[in-house]
Amino acid sequence: MLSPARKIVFHPARRDLLRVVATFEFAKGILVLLIGLSALLLVHKDAWVIAESLLALLHINTDRHWAQLFLDFADRLTDSRLWMAAQLAFTYSALRFAEAYGLWKQRTWAEWVAFVSGTLFLPLEIRGLMRGITVLRSAVFLGNLIIVFYMLYLLRTGGRLGSGCSAGNTETRVGSGK
Repeated sequence: MLSPARKIVFHPARRDLLRVVATFEFAKGILVLLIGLSALLLVHKDAWVIAESLLALLHINTDRHWAQLFLDFADRLTDSRLWMAAQLAFTYSALRFAEAYGLWKQRTWAEWVAFVSGTLFLPLEIRGLMRGITVLRSAVFLGNLIIVFYMLYLLRTGGRLGSGCSAGNTETRVGSGK
């Protein structure tokens, strides 16, 4: 005799929220991937000349404090630092893309990845806020904090009960096992 097959039915709001988080993580991965590619484009180039040209293009006076910091940073760049930055960027992007895929497909492992990686970055974000509160830093911190707490909520409430379904969110279908 055939046993009834179980079809997993996810709550649409949970699925949609996970997809929002997945899209956010995918966007972070794309941004860091572009930064890594930019680092590779600077290998064997004079970064200071490129930085000065960029400031001129943006009509930023090179006598300004932030412009000088930017130029000093560009002057300290070496090919080995650029290669290392590109490798870190590509690794980080791969993690974000894997996380985004897993969240989009509603995988529990991706919730763990999102929770752990988000939690690990919170101290760095707090340190950044202690250096100076800006709208961007505050938004990134708040966004990541919300993601960490949402993932914690999903993981603590047994959002998937180990098999990919939540309590009360299954639909039993009796049939030929198809």
